[in-house]
Amino acid sequence: MTQLDQLKKMTIVVADTGDFETLRAYLPTDSTTNPSLIYAASQLAQYQHLLDEAIQFGKGDLKKSLDKVFVNFGLEILKIVPGRVSTEVDARLSFDVDGSIEKARYLISLYEKAGIDRKRILIKLASTWEGVLAARVLEKEGIHCNMTLMFSLSQAIACADAHATLISPFVGRILDWYKQAEKKESYPPAEDPGVKSVTKIYHYYKKFGIKTQIMGASFRNKGEILELAGCDLLTIAPKLLEELKESNDAVPRKLDPAAAKQSPLQPIKMDEKTFRYMLNDDAMATEKLAEGIRTFAKDIVKLEAMISDRIKKTGYV
Repeated sequence: MTQLDQLKKMTIVVADTGDFETLRAYLPTDSTTNPSLIYAASQLAQYQHLLDEAIQFGKGDLKKSLDKVFVNFGLEILKIVPGRVSTEVDARLSFDVDGSIEKARYLISLYEKAGIDRKRILIKLASTWEGVLAARVLEKEGIHCNMTLMFSLSQAIACADAHATLISPFVGRILDWYKQAEKKESYPPAEDPGVKSVTKIYHYYKKFGIKTQIMGASFRNKGEILELAGCDLLTIAPKLLEELKESNDAVPRKLDPAAAKQSPLQPIKMDEKTFRYMLNDDAMATEKLAEGIRTFAKDIVKLEAMISDRIKKTGYV
């Protein structure tokens, strides 16, 4: 069996891509998208019809067309994967509770009008305090949330308290920060700071019976993935999916709920003050959260500019 096949026996494998051909090649259960992936995919000739349809739908309304682009990609993905697709709320709403809720409801309405059950959609929200508050409201409405841009235990606990369906701790971006901060070229997989962060979150969740699922994300190398074998889900980019598919080496389980029960971690009562202090006290998490929001926002602005140009050419404005 390939490493990818072995991994699928203990972990739900999710494709981190907006490219449909990749999904067909690796047969993941779910798929995740974000503004950067959608912007990249929207450059490809084979997906131009999805932009054109969104512009027709928006009839000159840039925001409606932008939302429909994200949903159009999601709809195509759901034709391929048997599970769920994650669609992200505009990163510029990361500190806007009401705006995030309104956007999430609208995205879900577009999916439902296309005949998709909301159970197959995960709405991605930044793991800010405001994102947590939005998730609390949305989950009560049956709108399932994927909490992204997560870099710390404090964020993970807050999201669990909000009963978020899923969290996406970013492994590779944590590694990037520590490599620069500690002037190191690399770390052994088991000592990778991103791997250690997700392992700690996994132990906390499983020790205290938290139902929120954990999906490791943002991998830089195959070693990080293999060190998290047994995690609830892992979302993996095409290049690394191919590396796993090409190897038949053994994949031992590294994360196990029974072992997590023996963790010495103690429960932390999370409120807004505790959340903000713990996040502020973690330089890496503070910096990477802010950087991630900025990066996603920039790609949304680029996607908006592209759509705006196409709208003008249609004669709607």
